[in-house]
Amino acid sequence: MTNKKSNILPIVVMYLLFFMIAFVTNLCNPMAVIVKNNFEMSNYAAQLGNAANFIAYAVMGIPAGMLLKKIGYRKTALVAILVGFIGVFLQYMSGWASIQSFGVYLAGAFTAGFCMCMLNTVVNPMLNTLGGGGNKGNQLVQFGGVCNSLAAVLVTIIMGSLIADATKAQISDATPALMIALGVFAFAFIVLLLVKIPEPELAGDEVKEVKTVKGEKKYSAFSFRHFNLGILAIFLYLGVEVGVPTYVMQYLTTAPDAATPGLGINAGIVGMIVAVYWLLMLVGRLLGGMLASKVSSRAQITGVSSLCLVLVLLGMFLPSDIMVNMPGIDWATLTVMTAQVPVGIFALILVGLCTSVMWGGIFNMAVEGLGKYTSIASGAFMTMVCGGGILIPLQGKLADVFGDFQMSYVVVLACTAYILFYALVGSKNVNKDIPTE
Repeated sequence: MTNKKSNILPIVVMYLLFFMIAFVTNLCNPMAVIVKNNFEMSNYAAQLGNAANFIAYAVMGIPAGMLLKKIGYRKTALVAILVGFIGVFLQYMSGWASIQSFGVYLAGAFTAGFCMCMLNTVVNPMLNTLGGGGNKGNQLVQFGGVCNSLAAVLVTIIMGSLIADATKAQISDATPALMIALGVFAFAFIVLLLVKIPEPELAGDEVKEVKTVKGEKKYSAFSFRHFNLGILAIFLYLGVEVGVPTYVMQYLTTAPDAATPGLGINAGIVGMIVAVYWLLMLVGRLLGGMLASKVSSRAQITGVSSLCLVLVLLGMFLPSDIMVNMPGIDWATLTVMTAQVPVGIFALILVGLCTSVMWGGIFNMAVEGLGKYTSIASGAFMTMVCGGGILIPLQGKLADVFGDFQMSYVVVLACTAYILFYALVGSKNVNKDIPTE
């Protein structure tokens, strides 16, 4: 490992990549509001762009881990940025008057998903390794998450201001945000060309056969129970992190007379409100990063998943006619604005504090003790991010079936319950006899 001083620049570059990942990924949520109107779609169909972005992880996760091992962190990130630029540009093209194609939009979301998967495969093990694993590694990942959340806040506010009236939204309305994304890609590519990134040998040599009492056997990351349960936890985590703000936004912007009724609030105001969710994630990750060197990932995830269960239940069952003033920030005037929302929506917004540390904590616990298997394990870990592509449309389908956005949160409830189980039981390494050097 390089010394602490020389690690500063690589860490900053990883944080920039974290920002990029969130900015592009979180375009999908408000874009769902746009395509729902642009192409007159159901809640389920409107989420197919989100699904395409996350399903790309299932396709690219393992190859990304192999690519990382073969060409290293820097080159993998450069390839990813080029792929991401193409993906965002395709989404921009889908709104051209001469094209107006939902298929082109889906292709762009899918291609962008390849980029996000590759970048996640780079930044998470890199930061975990630069921190030396354990609590310090988790701390760096959590601080990276602060940049991630900052991008999510910005893109939500920007897109909300661009959409305004959801019933008239068109893909072309998102042009300024898409141009920002393309600019960030170009800037990051130039920075990576100029900056040297350490290439820690996470995977080590090829996995060798070792003797056990049962004879010769080849081991891999999948030989570890806590890793297998951990990648399932990250699969379900995406249903929590993305599902909550996605359907809060859908509920608040959907017209009261729609098949699945909402409140019909102006999308610009809703963008300010939902941005609070991502702002709370930023605050939670900042606090989590400060505490991570002293509080274990297991303790953090146990606490936040327990609180999350309570908040989701409140969001589902509190009376919808009891209203509270929800704060937001009007960034144009830098003033605090408020809007009345059901008290259950306020509880769901608070879930952002809980999801804030889940990603870093689950990753840290899942790869702990894997040694030379960490590189390939990171690719497998990213594969399971495809959960967002399955669970988000599933929640939309339930909203269509029930005719009720609140009842669709049963998906989020089940996912959170498993994450609590993983923190309490599944995260324990019971395979310490497996050689990892």
